[in-house]
Amino acid sequence: MIEIREVQTRKQQKEFIEFPLKLYKGNPYFVPLLYGDEKKLFGSKNIYCDQAESVFYNAYKDGKMVGRIHGILQKAANKKWNQKQVRFTRFDSIDDREVSDALFDKLTAWAKERGMDELVGPLGFSDLDREGLLIEGFDQLSTFEEQYNYPYYQKLIEDYGFTKDVDWVERKLSAPEKVDERIPKLADMMMKKYKLHRGYAKNTNDFLKRYADAFFDILDETYVNLYQTVPFTPAMKKMLIDNFKLIVDIKYVAVILDENDKVVCFGLCFPSIAKAVQKSGGRLTPAAIIRLLKALKKPEVIDLALIGVLPEYARRGISSTLIWGVMEMLTGGTVKYAETNLNLEDNIAIQNQWKIFDSVLHKRRRAFKKKI
Repeated sequence: MIEIREVQTRKQQKEFIEFPLKLYKGNPYFVPLLYGDEKKLFGSKNIYCDQAESVFYNAYKDGKMVGRIHGILQKAANKKWNQKQVRFTRFDSIDDREVSDALFDKLTAWAKERGMDELVGPLGFSDLDREGLLIEGFDQLSTFEEQYNYPYYQKLIEDYGFTKDVDWVERKLSAPEKVDERIPKLADMMMKKYKLHRGYAKNTNDFLKRYADAFFDILDETYVNLYQTVPFTPAMKKMLIDNFKLIVDIKYVAVILDENDKVVCFGLCFPSIAKAVQKSGGRLTPAAIIRLLKALKKPEVIDLALIGVLPEYARRGISSTLIWGVMEMLTGGTVKYAETNLNLEDNIAIQNQWKIFDSVLHKRRRAFKKKI
């Protein structure tokens, strides 16, 4: 017998957070979220409380927990995109359609009670959260920024009546044996033509103090028309800055300024912390912190986290300077390759930027939708 219970008690919250840790125990590709961050989903510590409504469900079969789902009524997104959607995320289940159907039935009823007419996901509160269901690349280590799932999830979701909304692709980038000499020359020419120069900082705190506000302004402009994005709020900005303080290394960032020292484009890469948090289940134990510090000091992999270019400069080819900056990060150090994280499959401009690298498309993710 399947029983779906709304998460209300601390015990149920603990079960919700720990279910994927048990489901993926021993899986070499699964990377957990930080346990402390997951606890903040419940109650007033959730930074999205002012723009979204949440519901959490646990599924039990014969008294044993076998699945979970998180539903989000993202009011800011619905207003921006003129839609009536409820998002689903943190969907995890054993390979049992009866379980997954019961979870989606419960979420459907919750959405209808609020006047919504469509389910979509996996999507979080914003594109700062993990999004998309892995449908290719099950033998690849997940990045910390994205979620791993078993192959059978896709069938469970599609059997419920969901269809494709969008796909994202992810690539591994490494420096080619012979770099095209025209790339740095082009980047240098663009810098001189538009009177641009690189921004520098003494350390991470100085970097954030100088440039953080400009980053968010550019991100809002760069991502305004991308799939299901929402504007940054003060709380979202504070969360990002707090996270940046922990993992940003100025060796892996690039900032381009105009002649008035205004930021016109930037790229942030993070040392990969995926392996560092695997063993501890996302808990920051003393051993996990030691692994984390080692990963930050001498990374073998970097994750391309955020790239932003003011629209007027995007049309001038200034992004070539950022791409060359990534190429420099991949040569002469400990870094073996970079992970792009999610790129919309129809974003041709971003796809073309990776052609100068040795590039392997190794993962694909999908967001699904269903009328209810």
